[in-house]
Amino acid sequence: MTLPENGAAWPPPQLAPLYREMRVDDAWYSGDRKRLADIYQHQQRREDGRRRLWARHRQQQPGQRDTRLHIPLAGDIATTSADLLFSEPPTFTVDDAGTQDRLADLVEAGGIENTLLEAAEVAAALGGVYLRVTWDASLAPRPLLTVVHADQAAPEFRWGQLTGVTFWRELASTEATVWRHLERHEPGRILHGLYEGTADRLGRRVPLTEHPEVAALADSLGPEGDTIETGIDELTAAYVPNIKPNRRHRRSPFGRSDYAAPLHDLMDALDETWSSWLRDIRLARARLIVPDGYLRDHGPGRGASFDDDREIWQALSIPPTEGGSGITLSQFAIRVTEHQSTADSLVQQAVRSAGYSAQSFGLGDQGGAVTATEVNARERRSMITRDKKSRYWRPALAHILFVMLRLDRALFTPSLVVDRPRIVFGDAVSEDPQSVAQTLSLLQQAQAVSTDTKVRALHPDWDDTAVAEEVARIHAETGQAAPDPVGAFPLAA
Repeated sequence: MTLPENGAAWPPPQLAPLYREMRVDDAWYSGDRKRLADIYQHQQRREDGRRRLWARHRQQQPGQRDTRLHIPLAGDIATTSADLLFSEPPTFTVDDAGTQDRLADLVEAGGIENTLLEAAEVAAALGGVYLRVTWDASLAPRPLLTVVHADQAAPEFRWGQLTGVTFWRELASTEATVWRHLERHEPGRILHGLYEGTADRLGRRVPLTEHPEVAALADSLGPEGDTIETGIDELTAAYVPNIKPNRRHRRSPFGRSDYAAPLHDLMDALDETWSSWLRDIRLARARLIVPDGYLRDHGPGRGASFDDDREIWQALSIPPTEGGSGITLSQFAIRVTEHQSTADSLVQQAVRSAGYSAQSFGLGDQGGAVTATEVNARERRSMITRDKKSRYWRPALAHILFVMLRLDRALFTPSLVVDRPRIVFGDAVSEDPQSVAQTLSLLQQAQAVSTDTKVRALHPDWDDTAVAEEVARIHAETGQAAPDPVGAFPLAA
């Protein structure tokens, strides 16, 4: 396969339905009110027949404020998904000690743990994400792991496995011309192309030097003018589905978004509830209605005002039958309980449909310190969803790290012994140190645990050398160290 022909429709027509769904998910994930209004200008009704909040009031009158309120629940769901997976970084291990050290350097120097957090959040919102390995010797002598969002990729699958993918991005353009950079990954090579086209067409392919954002790539291309040989036979990209199956496209290899229950109507109703709540607060502001006689005239053309700090007022000429001072207090009730109950119910239903427990979002929090076991019990649904997602991440992550090591050997570290890394995900909930200490104390009293095991339980991130040194220090301080047999039994003269 090669890069697309001149004048091809873009994005590819076969991906148009998927891209349309991603645009809706992306609008909710972004929390951008304008993007939400643009998305729903042609979809004004919810499934229950009510007009969507974000389809209203597109044309504001002069001086009129937009009083709609957006609650970023979609962003919270995506962030929670990423936190459950990678708030505690996974561990990557290989058998060879030298390779393990190099892998640790790649992970730390490249900020791979942060890259995975970003990738997991985007995957939860858009249904999947791509991990890509690149390199730039002028920046660092190592491969680089980067993230490509699912709405910037045109993949090719065979038997559910990614066989090639074309990443694309729009460069700085004008209204009449749209510049696109296409980067196609195939086993053993990466192709680059620059296209000058329109909003829905690639247009004609031109040399990379025609646009300053990609001109520097021309110096690294091979003799064919558009290809970089990677030196390995693996694909330098991997697709990670958020979770499967995709309910709208059951036979496709694409993952589904956390919002694909779908949650869009629930999130729209949540925004409507909060907007109504804030409207009650605005209308309930205390106001005084006073007769014209209480206003102080500031002169012709300068209006009049009411001094609410004034202590002495002269009586007005009010007929006896009307009574009162003529000052009326206006203040409406705020329906706090009704709005809060409705909002909480909508949030609980939305997060439950997305596969999470309400406790993961701070709902139903009982307060007080709890152990990790209690947290896992309360958030069982979230833990199940996390475990399912981690099984989709593990093979893709192992593949892309293996590719990084192979590229590192081919380009930077020739002596490297390459092995496929093993992935172990960290605990979603860190155990409270006090709870760990109490558990170890009870095991010690029962004489059911060794010093080595206690140190490993307290410091799960330590290697064997660090554990052995700590055990030796503990034994020396507590007098448990083995006595010197020669010193204990001096030799006879």
